Formats: sequence, C-alpha cells, structure tokens
Amino acid sequence: MKALTLYQPWASLVSIGAKRIETRSWATRYRGPLAIHAAKVFPKWARELCSRITFSEVLFSPEKHCYTSSLDLPFGAIVATCILAECCRIGEDGLYRLDSNQIDPPKWFAPLPGYPEICFGDYTPGRFAWLFKDMQPLPEPIPASGHQGLWSWESPEVIA
Repeated sequence: MKALTLYQPWASLVSIGAKRIETRSWATRYRGPLAIHAAKVFPKWARELCSRITFSEVLFSPEKHCYTSSLDLPFGAIVATCILAECCRIGEDGLYRLDSNQIDPPKWFAPLPGYPEICFGDYTPGRFAWLFKDMQPLPEPIPASGHQGLWSWESPEVIA
C-alpha cells in the first residue's frame, strides 16, 4: 500500500475527516489505497498551530475526539487509511483536473473548500490538491518509519 507522511496536526485532521484535501507543491498520478502516516517529529511551528482556535476547536473537542491536547496526538505511526481519489491543480477560483489543458474549458472543476478546511492547507494557485475519500481511522496507531513523498508500506493483515 502507498503511504504519505504528514506532520501533526495535519495527520490527525485527515484521520478524523476534518481535512479531506491535502495540498502539495507536487502532483501525483497515483490513485488508490493510501495509508496516512503521522511523522515522528513535531516541529515547533506545527505545535504552535495546535493552539490556534481553528485547529484546537476541531482537534481537541472531547465530545468528538479522544485528543485533549497536542501531547495526545500520535507520532511515528500509521493513523488511517483512505483512497486517494484525485489530484487537482489549484487555480484562482477552484480545483481543476490535471488532464484538462489551458485552451479548452476544464473537464472538471470544483470550488475551493470552505472554512475551516481552507485553513488546513496551502491553496496558493499552482499547487496541487490531493482529494481523499473513504477515510478509515485506525483503532490504534501502527508504529512505522515515515519517508518523504509517496512510499510503500506493508500493511498488517488486520487492516488489509
């Protein structure tokens, strides 16, 4: 199974379904099953984001999730699986399929996501939006070493 490593708090935002779009500076042609991996490191700038109201209201709501602070977030582990359904170019006014060209109208278009999801990514025109569906958070994180880019992960039979 392919895997993608994300820093916290984004890995948990994805796993709980609050972030359905991952923004990247690069595109991928891969579509299919994807494991979401929470990076082992937790940079200071990422820790500071957890205290912002947009992030804390979503992540640390006791009635919605089991996290009470950034110390509860999982690190160095697979936290969810999903389907990478699409990868789109981000334009001034929305998301465009990569197979559309500049001359003809785009074959597919969707408006940019609304608040708060737009706060969870970098939607600068020219970047790429990776659209996730069928998110399945794991009951318990599975320890794993992450890598940059898309990488291969051997999933245990329990979730395969």
